[in-house]
Amino acid sequence: MGRHWTPRKKTVELKPPARPSRIRRDPQLADTRENLGRNAWWESSEWEIRLAIIGIVFFALAINALVLDVSWFTK
Repeated sequence: MGRHWTPRKKTVELKPPARPSRIRRDPQLADTRENLGRNAWWESSEWEIRLAIIGIVFFALAINALVLDVSWFTK
């Protein structure tokens, strides 16, 4: 208890300083009016969802028509 503690290892910094990013990025090109209006519906990522919903609705209508036709014939 009489001696002072002298650490042999260097202590670890809990929050090291932030390093600068090594990735160089080009500035993003501005969209022109021609690029914005051209095929915006098909270039969006939501067109697959729209087509899937349309397909589900048509499939449900076809099943409904099939059930009604079968029930009409089996009266």
